[in-house]
Amino acid sequence: MKQKAPVKVNDLIDIEFVDLTHQGQGVAKLDGYPIFVPNGLPGEKATVKVVKAKKNYAHGELINIIERSPVRVDIPKEEEHKYGGCQIHHMTYDGQLKFKQNHVEQVLVRIGGLEDVKVHPIIGMDNPWHYRNKAQEPVGEKNGKLISGFYKPRSHEIVPTDESVIQMKEVNDAIQVVKEVCNEFKIQAYDEKNHTGILRNIMARYGKQTGELMVVLITRTEKLPNKDEIVEKLVARLPKVKSIVQNINSEKTNVILGKKTKLLWGEEVIYDKIGDVKFRISPLSFYQVNPVQTKVLYDKALEYADLSGEEIVIDAYCGIGTISLFLAQKAKKVYGVEIVPEAIDDARKNAKLNGMTNVEFEVGESETVIPKWAEKGIQADVLVVDPPRKGCDESLLKTIIEMKPKKVVYVSCNPSTLARDLRILEDGGYKTIEVQPVDMFPHTSHVECVVLMSRVEK
Repeated sequence: MKQKAPVKVNDLIDIEFVDLTHQGQGVAKLDGYPIFVPNGLPGEKATVKVVKAKKNYAHGELINIIERSPVRVDIPKEEEHKYGGCQIHHMTYDGQLKFKQNHVEQVLVRIGGLEDVKVHPIIGMDNPWHYRNKAQEPVGEKNGKLISGFYKPRSHEIVPTDESVIQMKEVNDAIQVVKEVCNEFKIQAYDEKNHTGILRNIMARYGKQTGELMVVLITRTEKLPNKDEIVEKLVARLPKVKSIVQNINSEKTNVILGKKTKLLWGEEVIYDKIGDVKFRISPLSFYQVNPVQTKVLYDKALEYADLSGEEIVIDAYCGIGTISLFLAQKAKKVYGVEIVPEAIDDARKNAKLNGMTNVEFEVGESETVIPKWAEKGIQADVLVVDPPRKGCDESLLKTIIEMKPKKVVYVSCNPSTLARDLRILEDGGYKTIEVQPVDMFPHTSHVECVVLMSRVEK
């Protein structure tokens, strides 16, 4: 007999939340049947409306809290728009850190089978607000005026906001000024249904250590009416601006940036520093968005690498060279590899900017380039990986196991794929020594980790 869901759409039910998903949704169970509800917190009893019911799970909407969690924070309705992208802003910051700590510990055991690994207490922020040095907001229109903000979950409806609680003040202010100036010149917002209008997105990037601001106008058309007057007003109203750029994206796509970029005013790049290392940042550069915690993260990676000045280091997902250059301060030689040619171009320029001659960068897949290096006699004492959310390529893990570096330092933005990869490396002759979670993105469900692994000599 076909199994039926114990609930149906529009049912109102009273449930108790027992857990949180890695995306920060409350989880309740009805005789083992899971119901996922945004804004629910473990230990709370609540009335929930069923909005989707499948055979094996349901999604609900929180209607009324019967018993509150001690870590719940009430956000006034009129303030909600400031919390775009913050999945767990309804928890106290201490509650958020405990959730992330538990999540890391649980997945290491559940997915990686790593029960005896030391997981240090998560490193949080003294001030977990206004930490993001970059924003890119979609633009729309309301009552004939430009608005920007974030998309409502699972929709393309823009929730307008003038101030995000996680973006730096300079970033928030820049986006506001761009809207005001473009409104003065009646610049139309992009209409994605009809593929008409001009202004698609506004991006702002800010160098916290240097005080340099970049503004990027992302447009559908190459022609930007009143371009010179717009630039003049932006320069006058944004004293920290060093670069004003137009990026043209004429495609019918959800991808934010197009392939063509034009400098409208000032410098092509801005600069920022992490510790003593300086970086050039272009509109397309990948650069960590939380500079305070990035320094914490990289300091920990450097500590785990434990370099004396005699080691050869390989950085397997080097990007624009951020970790590579940090490690190059203490290593004999660092080799970085990255699949994106533009990132390697940035990495080489960043090495030159810092006068570092003991680094070498190559474009390509790590699993192809690293064995090629090995054939030339380049053997890593320490191998660093900082992969995307999907984790390391399986063939790269195989390459690491075959290459046998003494240490692997794994920087991860996804505990689940981290646990999976650690298991493979453990089975290949490595021991996970310690794990340090770092809260890079307060008020969101994301957590970063730095892991030290050592080769087990047999």
